[in-house]
Amino acid sequence: MNGLGEPHAAGSSARKVFAVKVPASSANLGPGFDSLAVALNLYLELEAEQGERWEVDLLSPSLTDFPRDEKNYICQIAIKTASMYKQKMPSLSMSVKSDIPLARGLGSSAAAIVAGVELANEFCGLELSVREKLLVAAGFEGHPDNAGASLFGGVVVGCQIGDEVDLTVLDQIEFDPILVVPRVELLTEISRDVLPKDMEFQQSVQASAVANQLLAALMTHNWALAGRMMAADLFHQPYRKELVPFFEDVQEKAIQSGAFGVALSGAGPSILCLAEPDKGDEVAEKMKQCVDGMEILNLKIDRTGCFSGMKKSGFAI
Repeated sequence: MNGLGEPHAAGSSARKVFAVKVPASSANLGPGFDSLAVALNLYLELEAEQGERWEVDLLSPSLTDFPRDEKNYICQIAIKTASMYKQKMPSLSMSVKSDIPLARGLGSSAAAIVAGVELANEFCGLELSVREKLLVAAGFEGHPDNAGASLFGGVVVGCQIGDEVDLTVLDQIEFDPILVVPRVELLTEISRDVLPKDMEFQQSVQASAVANQLLAALMTHNWALAGRMMAADLFHQPYRKELVPFFEDVQEKAIQSGAFGVALSGAGPSILCLAEPDKGDEVAEKMKQCVDGMEILNLKIDRTGCFSGMKKSGFAI
């Protein structure tokens, strides 16, 4: 099949293929640990059609080391999702590309999970609602924040208690996200290992209050308060900062450049800097002048979430 974004030659007939486009996500925003996330305009995109065997054409340099058959993570999620509904996933021929940095705290695994669920839903005729897709994806992830943002778009708050998942999309929250992406990777498993097994009761009360106040500040556009609450996290950043030695330097330079808040993106090591609406361009340009050795991405909140549907092969999704 043709690669994404490569039109068919003149005179050829374009085939109908199933297309999926899933946004990246940044979770926590400081104290919103495993519950608060925002969808970002970086994307995992794929085209798929049934084939005689599993074939995965990896079009992005960052993906070249991944399996090109059914062992690919997206394929495995599709197969497992189909099995959950007592269906057999057919073999697919797929083209995949992604501009989501891997192992950088940007929900690349959640995006892959969402894509896999979409494939099973389409090719096994599961007819899942968006909420049912969320339940499946959250089951694979262990928490609904990243997957929820990728599915619904925008800023989301999620909670998972046992098998019950609740998710709220907060359309009234607006900010300009600037992402600082280092060259180094940080696996989620490593960053999880540094977290404490238990938290003292009074400290957990304070940590919860900080998270609640962050949401209130973002919803009322109290930028200064939101920034203070992002910095006051007690759940994960005090422990993970040791794995990201450049965090405090980037934090200082981001605030000096006009950002109102700074936090580790997910498990890190990327750093999410928030600017007031319409000030992202200015903040990003200032940061590019003072932050060395890292990529500065001036992004937007993705408000659409996951797109899937049939299309003509070879054109941009």
